[in-house]
Amino acid sequence: MAVALMNPVHSAVDGLLAAAAALLETGTADLDPGPDVDPTGPLRIGVDLGTASCVLVVLRGEEPIWVGAEPSGALRDGVVVDFARAAATIGRLKQAAEAALGLELADAATAYPPGIPVDDARACRFVCEAAGFEQVELVDEVTAAQRTLGIGDGVVVDVGGGSTGVGVFRGGRLVALDDRPGGGHHLDLILAGALGIDVAQAESRKRDHPADAFAILIPGLQRIAENIRALTPDAADLPLHLAGGALMLPGAGDVLARYLQRTVVTYPHALLITPVGIARSAPPGRTRT
Repeated sequence: MAVALMNPVHSAVDGLLAAAAALLETGTADLDPGPDVDPTGPLRIGVDLGTASCVLVVLRGEEPIWVGAEPSGALRDGVVVDFARAAATIGRLKQAAEAALGLELADAATAYPPGIPVDDARACRFVCEAAGFEQVELVDEVTAAQRTLGIGDGVVVDVGGGSTGVGVFRGGRLVALDDRPGGGHHLDLILAGALGIDVAQAESRKRDHPADAFAILIPGLQRIAENIRALTPDAADLPLHLAGGALMLPGAGDVLARYLQRTVVTYPHALLITPVGIARSAPPGRTRT
């Protein structure tokens, strides 16, 4: 029986993501994240270069202490198409984090869709270096999402603005990794064409009036489901865990579950799963006062 499940509200993952979401909403720093966190411990910084938005996460230990985001538009399908704009966006986020924390951030990690060429993946690192980071680690987006979710046996599906990345995990080990074009931007194109509006207006309509957009977007959601099916031929027995902002549309998980006849697990703050995982992938970063 196919079913879409909301991850239990009180799970450790949802608590972590809720804390990150609260920091993103307020734009403030949490300099005292809890009694289990060493207030003098090293920081880890993650930079998510997204098609729709760029997100910067700062962790102390495993806990978020600052989260910021800005609209992007400098990437398409995971590929940097406007280097200067992407670097400027990350530079502003870096400066905002440093102002809130009272520290200069030297190192970070960033991520790339698993299927892009090596040179395009390296461009993500170069963007962060141009924004002022000195040492930048690279990780693929699906592995980063897994660092947040900690799936034992399951499929991590990271649906971003431009592509759908899929990683199959068995016993906590990655056994298959791939991606295909198709994500939130393609849903915006469908909505824009149906309503006769531009893509930016479609994105706003989808976000602000999801119930009105839902029926129009079902074919696009089914196309994403077909991509997932094609990428997981040997993992039909495993549940799908949805990461990324593109499928935060209410009811999207149900569409995938019915279409694929598989269990689908959704998360309230799925947009932040990969950015938090990128930060968790970073080595302890150097800082300067």
